[in-house]
Amino acid sequence: MPDFAETAGRVRACRLCREAPRHGPPLPVEPRPIVQGTSRARICIASQAPGNRAYQSGVPFQDPSGKRLRAWLGLDEPAFYDPDLIAIVPMGACFPGHDSKGGDLPPRRECAETWRAPLLAGLPDLELILLIGQYAQAWHLGRQPGGLTGTVARWREIFLEPQRPRLLPLPHPSWRNTPWLRKHPWFEAELLPVLRAEVARLAEEVGREPSR
Repeated sequence: MPDFAETAGRVRACRLCREAPRHGPPLPVEPRPIVQGTSRARICIASQAPGNRAYQSGVPFQDPSGKRLRAWLGLDEPAFYDPDLIAIVPMGACFPGHDSKGGDLPPRRECAETWRAPLLAGLPDLELILLIGQYAQAWHLGRQPGGLTGTVARWREIFLEPQRPRLLPLPHPSWRNTPWLRKHPWFEAELLPVLRAEVARLAEEVGREPSR
């Protein structure tokens, strides 16, 4: 079984998408890969890619999106950044740069192709993977009808599949998705209580108190 710490160290030293890109031009910024976790982690956040703020600070989700995500999970910052509870394994470990409109480019495909399987194999105690956004959902679930909305709407079916770790699809917690959240009130009314209960159960397993 791959050792998560060893693999994460190799990820943090990786320069593949900058120096030997397989898909498109080289990464437009200096690589600064970001992952979190230990082999004891119970929850994996399968996010998209670090944003510019994380790129500058080296800390994932230290922004309004992270604040919203922690509220969804019912966790304070110490619990969220506890690597024995939460592994953060994005589809692309580096900030991908900006497109012509100022938005973030997609995660680099080289990253998931090279590192995703060994990173996840080093997390034997995982019980829950949160699939945040379309890229993580496509990787873990394959092509789904109805796009992101259709996938998240099927959350019960996906979550209750008899598999370990369980999978739960979520939209990205970005402020850009506030209209989506308003349009789909079932997300907060039905999905989030189940998510918080599961996170609280797993937090207690590692001696963490969920936020009140």
